[in-house]
Amino acid sequence: MTMNRRDTLRVGLFGSAAALTAAGFPAAAQAPQKLSVFAHRVHQTVATGSQGGNITKDFTDRTKVAVEWVTFDIGPLWERVLRETSLRETSVDIAFLLNMQITPRAAGLFEPLDPWMAKAPIEDPADIFPGLMSGFRVGGQLVAIPYRHASSGLHYNEEILAERGFSGPPKTVEEMVEMAKKCTYTRANGTRVVGFVLPGLSHPTIVDLARAWDGEFITSDMKFAANEAPMVRALTVLRELFLAGAFPRNFASLQNEEVATWMQNGRAALNYAAMGRTRIYNDPSKSQFPGKLKTVPIPVSRELLGKYAVAPAKVEFWGMGIPKNARNKDLAWDLIRTMSSKESTVMTALNGNGPVRASAYEDGRIRQTLSYAEEEKKVLLVARAPMPAFDQAQRAADFFKEEAEAAVLGMKTPQKAMDDLAARVKPLLG
Repeated sequence: MTMNRRDTLRVGLFGSAAALTAAGFPAAAQAPQKLSVFAHRVHQTVATGSQGGNITKDFTDRTKVAVEWVTFDIGPLWERVLRETSLRETSVDIAFLLNMQITPRAAGLFEPLDPWMAKAPIEDPADIFPGLMSGFRVGGQLVAIPYRHASSGLHYNEEILAERGFSGPPKTVEEMVEMAKKCTYTRANGTRVVGFVLPGLSHPTIVDLARAWDGEFITSDMKFAANEAPMVRALTVLRELFLAGAFPRNFASLQNEEVATWMQNGRAALNYAAMGRTRIYNDPSKSQFPGKLKTVPIPVSRELLGKYAVAPAKVEFWGMGIPKNARNKDLAWDLIRTMSSKESTVMTALNGNGPVRASAYEDGRIRQTLSYAEEEKKVLLVARAPMPAFDQAQRAADFFKEEAEAAVLGMKTPQKAMDDLAARVKPLLG
């Protein structure tokens, strides 16, 4: 059915269930009293917080349908969603999905969103960062609308850098390596500082370093690439830093919160982590350096400066999908359109969300709240998921960790470790 201009304005401005029905979508047999949204607690918090406001209020006021949040931790959330979407019918109207969970098999459990986008699109879809939208396109079908992201950046302690003679963060990854070595020292107060720290050697963490040379573990078209030069260089750098004492001896056991403590206490000068962790690092109740722990995009290698201004670091993200067996798809799409609007994106960002739209980073409210807004936008314009989702992804990730640790510890050369990884992972790719 073709919409005339009046229909288009009606859908674009109001996004109501009635307008969607007029546009050709089936109406629910009876309007429900509530829509059930399965999510993590943080999704509810940033959607309904006090600082930015409740982004679902207008939907409820307009439709008289309440939004019921049912929250779980990440693992239990996915397990419950899989169970519900496998039934003949489910009471789940919207499910929050993590990009790494949407394998081709799992994608088949969710409503293809392209027909909904064609008839009643979300506001300015091109404004959503391209890596996030493409990350939810599986087998050519869009299965979720991005809602929240965590993108990587380089965090640094400007006080420690100044003590070692540096006026600012590194411009290239080569400079970063030399800076990490020089920032491995004992401070005047007796604190032993390590130049560079990471939370273990999981594939997303090492992909961030390999992206300085535009590297991958597994490409978006399912080709193994970890034994090529970029990933081998990344592991060679970590081995070099490990031998120089500029990378922790206990790197394999470090967790994110331990890394945060190292940064807060001045035990580490540089690290890669989600840019949003800047708030944690600078928490005045815990940090010895409030306001002095800064974040910038991960630097690219000298040889790629002409191709990228910053490294195409990893981004991991959540989106909103509609189960194929859901009962209230028209209203669910209405709510998704409401929650993904430009104003909703800014409101959730003010509540602590990672905004998925480029325009949000130009909003004065965001620039006033996020000191690193401009830097994060640079990353998101080129960022990519660390690995495509596929059924054997967890096994591949486990194999990567084993081989990467062997390389950094010197049990194998980086090239040998990645060649061995190829033999283990390629059979999993089909």
